[in-house]
Amino acid sequence: MLEVKSIGQAASQIRSLRLIALLYGLLAYAAFLVTIVYTVGFVTGIGVPKTIDTGPYTSVVDALSINMLLMALLLQHTGMARKWFKNWWTRYVPNYIERSTYVLIASLCLMLLFWQWRPLPAIIWHVEDPDVSVMIGTLSFIGWTLVFASTFLIDHFELFGLRHVTANLRGRGIPAPQFRTPLYYKFVRHPTYLGFIIAFWAAPAMTIGHLLFAAVTTTYIFVGIFFEERDLLQLFGEQYGQYKKQVSMLIPWRKLDR
Repeated sequence: MLEVKSIGQAASQIRSLRLIALLYGLLAYAAFLVTIVYTVGFVTGIGVPKTIDTGPYTSVVDALSINMLLMALLLQHTGMARKWFKNWWTRYVPNYIERSTYVLIASLCLMLLFWQWRPLPAIIWHVEDPDVSVMIGTLSFIGWTLVFASTFLIDHFELFGLRHVTANLRGRGIPAPQFRTPLYYKFVRHPTYLGFIIAFWAAPAMTIGHLLFAAVTTTYIFVGIFFEERDLLQLFGEQYGQYKKQVSMLIPWRKLDR
């Protein structure tokens, strides 16, 4: 009788831990949603209290130093995504919340950047023609749309950790990644990154601060692509190798087999 009671208590504890993991995953996903929506406003200057061109003013040297330190935090995104880091990290963090933890830390790093960012408001270019300005602003939002749509084309909820915690709640293993190339992925290997580049650079008014943000994030994107493609080749082998030969990295066209 005591043995049955002990088994029941253990099962109850397991269910509780799985529910806590699910709530943690939902919290991490909520942090991501808040952060990505704020990022749109931060870059475009629309709908948020603090944008890329507002905030406390400091000297140019101080602003550059602070902003570069803040942007150095974005290296976390690339580092934590690597297989060697995951192998070490999952010794201490359960595998089913590893992705959610990654998402949460990345979101917190961006929140800190938004909070402490120092504006550099000197104008690099400013489009005077209102029609052209609207066209450029529309292009920026097309870039953001591409970012969001691309994540759903593959597996949005796996990408941001919810698939892992829901599988754990049901007592199932995490599904193995599948190689797929839906819609945009038939013409460009990294449509999400392409969307970010368009969104960051399509600005009717470009300040030094905005230029710094766009240039550094674009550099990080290319660094991230380098490591990500190396990991994908290890994961999917010749299947990804053939895809890489046939489909362009960022500029949407399909390569021709030779």
